[in-house]
Amino acid sequence: MDIHNEEQKKDSAVVSLDESFFFYDSMVRRVWIDAKKRPVVRIIGSHELSCLFGAVSIDGKQIFRQYTKFNTETFLDFVKIIHSMFPKCYLFMDKASPHYKSRRVKEYLEENKNTLVPVYLPTASPEFIMLEEVWNIAKREMLLLEYYSSFEDFREKISEYFRTKRFGLNMRNYLLRTVQEHI
Repeated sequence: MDIHNEEQKKDSAVVSLDESFFFYDSMVRRVWIDAKKRPVVRIIGSHELSCLFGAVSIDGKQIFRQYTKFNTETFLDFVKIIHSMFPKCYLFMDKASPHYKSRRVKEYLEENKNTLVPVYLPTASPEFIMLEEVWNIAKREMLLLEYYSSFEDFREKISEYFRTKRFGLNMRNYLLRTVQEHI
């Protein structure tokens, strides 16, 4: 057994990360209404969006950042933010192309392989990613039948929401699903 490797495991954080798109428009869901009334919902019809990156550690620390798009550059920037906050960590993430196929991301992970260990979760398995539940909660609270007067107002509300909201989800429950599925 490698004692140095065991020490690294003890000092390492466990971090789950993901990203989601928040579209500047109202989300419409089924609702109970009077059969004689017609519901009115304001929609914007905009295609503008904000890409939100999130990371949550097993001890509950949260990092959220907004970007205009999801690509190698924005993902790598976010990984560097995580790495500065958690100098040694295991990164649990899905196999989105910028996570898994990007040459620049692979190079960064290789350069930092002693302190930053990627753990790729099974494809098409959102139930293993705690942040999927975070996105669902946030979209329900922020977008469901909500109207924002401008895209800038929308982005500011997203920023404020994620700066102040504590989700209190237990990452262990999601990671254990992963382990249990492979037993």
